[in-house]
Amino acid sequence: MKDVDLSNPDVVRYVVNRFGLRMNKKLGQNFLIRHAVVDDIAAAAELKPGDPVLEIGPGIGTLTQALAETGAAVTAVELDDHLLPVLDKTLEHYDNVRVVHGDIMRIDIAETMNHKPFKVCANLPYYITTPIIMKLLEQKLPIEKIVVMVQKEVAERMVAAPGSKIYGALSVSVQYYTEPRMLFEISPKCFMPAPEVTSAVVSMDVRQTPPVQVQDEKRFFQVVKTAFSQRRKTFSNTLKSAGLSKEQIAGILEASRIDGSRRGETMSLQEFADVADAWSHMAADEGK
Repeated sequence: MKDVDLSNPDVVRYVVNRFGLRMNKKLGQNFLIRHAVVDDIAAAAELKPGDPVLEIGPGIGTLTQALAETGAAVTAVELDDHLLPVLDKTLEHYDNVRVVHGDIMRIDIAETMNHKPFKVCANLPYYITTPIIMKLLEQKLPIEKIVVMVQKEVAERMVAAPGSKIYGALSVSVQYYTEPRMLFEISPKCFMPAPEVTSAVVSMDVRQTPPVQVQDEKRFFQVVKTAFSQRRKTFSNTLKSAGLSKEQIAGILEASRIDGSRRGETMSLQEFADVADAWSHMAADEGK
């Protein structure tokens, strides 16, 4: 079906009917039916012929087709075994596409991508967006760029700045590992069936080095998680939930020059790093 546009609504209906597909809401299956939108998502990945690119949840192959047309070496990981025969047919003329049957949360991504640098371009299933993004980032994979379509509200959280009500642990994590940009919104009318939410595409350039230096990265993310675990509480009160005494909290806040009456949503990555380093210093001193 190389000459067939898989984003054409009539083609999508034909494929759905021919293979007796039922849209699986649990797996977030909403197929794009706007050619321009599909092309814009693929273009955002800035692929060259031969570039390895990972797609997650190819569906019937709509975005996969656009990625393949760039000449990139596409690896598409699909969980739903009902879609495997569909992809065999819709992508049969593309020798630069490899479909892998598996769960992206369980497979060895580095092994799947042959331990070489690659990009990610995907319409992520909305029910598991954040876990997928965090797996891609936390595993320190050789990823150069990530372009994903997600719910608009998730995209806004990913790029949110300190002081915003939607700034949180996801914002800090994404901005620690990458330089994220929200590129454009996508109307529900661009899908079949139409979801109940507006979508957005986010581009993330993976950083070679984090924007802040920390002595203990695990401690840094512990501070971040703690800070946002009880958003209505002051930062000093949230630190109590980490098992720290009043004296320890006072010492950490003094060393990092942080006002404990502030809330986590007001703190920058550098301030979280300062707190983490102060905590690490204190732990080292107490361990002597």
